[in-house]
Amino acid sequence: MEDYMKNVTLFKHPLIAHKITHLCDVRTNTKEFREIVSELAMLMGYEAFRDLKTKNIRITAPLSSFDSPVIDDKITIVPILRAGLGMVDGLTALFPNAKIGHIGLYRDEETLQPHEYYCKLPKDTVDGQIIVVDPALATGGSAAAAIRFIKERGFKRIKLLSLIASPEGIRRVAEEHPDVKIFAAHYADAPLNEKGYIITAFGDAGDRIFGTK
Repeated sequence: MEDYMKNVTLFKHPLIAHKITHLCDVRTNTKEFREIVSELAMLMGYEAFRDLKTKNIRITAPLSSFDSPVIDDKITIVPILRAGLGMVDGLTALFPNAKIGHIGLYRDEETLQPHEYYCKLPKDTVDGQIIVVDPALATGGSAAAAIRFIKERGFKRIKLLSLIASPEGIRRVAEEHPDVKIFAAHYADAPLNEKGYIITAFGDAGDRIFGTK
């Protein structure tokens, strides 16, 4: 295994593989695409949030009283606009009290370099866990830049969730942010096209989620 893959979790579950297949199919319509993105985010959330901090509280059950764990961690979900918005509902279904930040980046069509145009993060969760979400990790430029901007605002416990990730994207994020754990539902070991898209993926996720193709 390449060294840059050491902080990467790739999902192997057949249900996730099944959903990825339908996500990439051109026959999948906007409604179905949006639903599958949300479902995949929720399935990935169980693993990504495995290390949340907990504490024991005293509860009274029907037959006795005892100590039992509850989550004792601050959670912030940050979609990279606009495609990342499609993953938010699936994660908030697991954690309805999570705070939601937003980061907007646009990519120069010639250089493929990302530029920030918007960033709004909650200030009271800076010591908590922050999950950056973007359906595709292709060149890795947008994700690496988003994580850099988030770190500049004081956040340290950062994870990245992507539905499909390329070797180039994983390598770039891992090299620029070796402290960030990356979670991907599918590893697309295929070249990128001239526009920086993964050729064995779903195309422009934002267009397919919002029906603007």
